[in-house]
Amino acid sequence: MSLGAGPPVSAGERDKARLRTAFAGLTTRGRSFLAAGVAAGICAYVLGQDDLLRVGLLLATLPLVCTLVLFRTRHRVAGSRRLSPARVPASAEAKVHLRVENISRMPTGLLMLQDQVPYVLGPRPRFVLDRVEPGGRREVAYRVRSDLRGRYPLGPLQLRLSDPFGMCELTRSFSSQDMLTVVPRVEALPAVRLTGEARGYGEGRLRAPALAGDDDVIPRGYRHGDDVRRVHWRSTARHGELMVRREEQPQQARCTVLLDTRGVAYYGAGPGSAFEWAVSAAASAITHLLERGFSARLLTDTGASVPRSGAEAALTGQDSAEAAGLMLDTLAEVDHSELPGLSLAYDQLRGGKEGLLLGFFGDVDDEQAAVIGRMCRRSGAAVAFVLDSSAWASETDPDFPPGATGSWTEERRRMLHEAGWTVVPVLPGTAMADIWRQADQLRAHERASAGGRT
Repeated sequence: MSLGAGPPVSAGERDKARLRTAFAGLTTRGRSFLAAGVAAGICAYVLGQDDLLRVGLLLATLPLVCTLVLFRTRHRVAGSRRLSPARVPASAEAKVHLRVENISRMPTGLLMLQDQVPYVLGPRPRFVLDRVEPGGRREVAYRVRSDLRGRYPLGPLQLRLSDPFGMCELTRSFSSQDMLTVVPRVEALPAVRLTGEARGYGEGRLRAPALAGDDDVIPRGYRHGDDVRRVHWRSTARHGELMVRREEQPQQARCTVLLDTRGVAYYGAGPGSAFEWAVSAAASAITHLLERGFSARLLTDTGASVPRSGAEAALTGQDSAEAAGLMLDTLAEVDHSELPGLSLAYDQLRGGKEGLLLGFFGDVDDEQAAVIGRMCRRSGAAVAFVLDSSAWASETDPDFPPGATGSWTEERRRMLHEAGWTVVPVLPGTAMADIWRQADQLRAHERASAGGRT
């Protein structure tokens, strides 16, 4: 990028503006020399000292000449930025590589390089580069880190040009910016059986009826070379000729992760809040399930779904890494919604069979508990991770009134349990891996209890 570029105006107006900017860039040293020269000239005139007048002219002329030389020098410097990596989890570091190249035929003077970064990523990095020869390049790097998820712009890059005597400094900015995405922390989860099937979702996950389609048993006529073990005898008797099963076409196991983002459902903010735990837990669950072959989607109380449609949820043309990146990028920016209820999410869930349904819920009242209870009617298995804001706030906020009662009463938990949910209370400071195992144990206990009753 050329540092001499300006707005599309006339050359005379552009030069006047640049000249005013150049004189405004006089450093403290330059202004001191200029003031000393003017003072010496006045004293020489009053006292009639020619030698003092010459000294005054020299002192006043030097910063002006340096400014004009710097103004007339056409530095052409190209700059670029590279992030490694461009997507990092919260509390992890990313490395930013800056590259400056002199593409003019003249060497540069001393260059002071500064990159603009948000305050949450740390202090603004500054570098001093020595003279860069024509065609030469310099590379520097710095690290950024954030405990808060989000998308943060880096740039624009600024170069401060200086004359050899330090009398004048000019600042030029590049226009390009790069985006650093800080995603929620993802915790490794153990392989457990949350599907409600004996096989769980280990080696036999694609065979589980709750999470996969049945074999395509539509028969066809026998062809030479077909395995006789695939003969479908019932269809053979009905059609009077040999019929065989078609090749198995199991559907991909499906899962929906529902994240409650309502502002009224959570108390407090910051990395240790209940809402941030729910976001991180949802990210961990999505990543874990995608790694095991599930077709997962993220759904919020606003009704927004990522991927947006059922066809996209099948991840056609995408692998699990791309799908995980898409949903993690969404979770990096998710914030509290202003909705009072979960009806929009319910409308999205009642349209079809969901397979495994995982819900992360904040505070609810009786009406919203009833809505949640209806959500799992079309799911093969449903697990609700419930976060009581009063329990979390009492641990993180010393001003929270002691003895405050939570919203997840025993009656509301029983309401969800009777609707088909496995309800897992989440206490402050609990690791997602422990909650994941607890959900598996509760699910297994419920299945055993159901089998004993029958």
